[in-house]
Amino acid sequence: MRIDLAMLRGLEREKEIPFEELAEIIEQAIHSAYFKHAENQNMPVPAEDQVRVVLDRKTGDISVFVPELDDEGVVIGEALVTTDEFGRVASSAAKQVINQRLRDLSDDAVLGAFKDKEGQILSGVVQQGPNPRMIHVDLGELEAILPPEEQIPGESYPHGMRLRVYVTSVSKGLKGPQITVSRTHPGLVRKLFEREVPELGSGIVEIVSLAREAGHRTKVAVRAKQPGINAKGTCIGEMGSRVRAVMSELGEEKIDIIDYSPDLPAFVANALSPAKVTEVFMLNESLKQVRALVPDFQLSLAIGKEGQNARLAAKLTGAKIDIQPDSIMND
Repeated sequence: MRIDLAMLRGLEREKEIPFEELAEIIEQAIHSAYFKHAENQNMPVPAEDQVRVVLDRKTGDISVFVPELDDEGVVIGEALVTTDEFGRVASSAAKQVINQRLRDLSDDAVLGAFKDKEGQILSGVVQQGPNPRMIHVDLGELEAILPPEEQIPGESYPHGMRLRVYVTSVSKGLKGPQITVSRTHPGLVRKLFEREVPELGSGIVEIVSLAREAGHRTKVAVRAKQPGINAKGTCIGEMGSRVRAVMSELGEEKIDIIDYSPDLPAFVANALSPAKVTEVFMLNESLKQVRALVPDFQLSLAIGKEGQNARLAAKLTGAKIDIQPDSIMND
């Protein structure tokens, strides 16, 4: 049995796999193939360490040695396996193992390239897949999956649409590298702002916290790390240009930019925007319970549709917020 060494040298150059590694892969494949062949032919099966496979690095000849036994079953030497039938089985096994190894190396290279992309945003193009609920996004080197739970409610994804996605996980699946992306993850909003606001990248301004209900509303709390910087105005941009650019990328999802404050009542008052808050005071400091008073006519605005504004404010600040109208103080 002989292996074409020129083919191995070609693989070494093309796939950047060392020749010696390819030779060992072939030896291991044929070693495994021998045991399958022996079992199929009902032959005596020796111990694994009693079978030797040697690939001649100069000629390409492959030799398979099995133990030679005396009449009492004692190993007295080695015998060379020469059957043509085994040669065909071994050649097929070697090809399968080499192809699988090449696929594994290719997958590992892709995984290595994309592993650093977790927590980042990438631009891709929507592709048609076999399951209309599982959106396929072509990222260039491979396709990512945008599952239903990561899709923005009400957002459509027609074939050929270009969109930005947030990479949530990179893993090795049964059919190769598997990249899962999201349009609902809060990190998508954070990363989009970092693209639009240079001051976030330089550290002059910081996003302290972020609360999102994808497709509806997001609240972003920001603060300046240097005196004299208006963090909120910086993120909104001139004539609202920066925040509008992020909203446009998210299908016109509403975004409230909030001034962070280390004083929890003040932070809650800011977070309940666009409602105007009369007063916020602490009910239980250890439990972060606060009460917010708002003008009677602003009560529904402070709570929001189906409680959304109050819910996002609580998530943004970490506080338990009790919203009451001003008139309660007069009762």
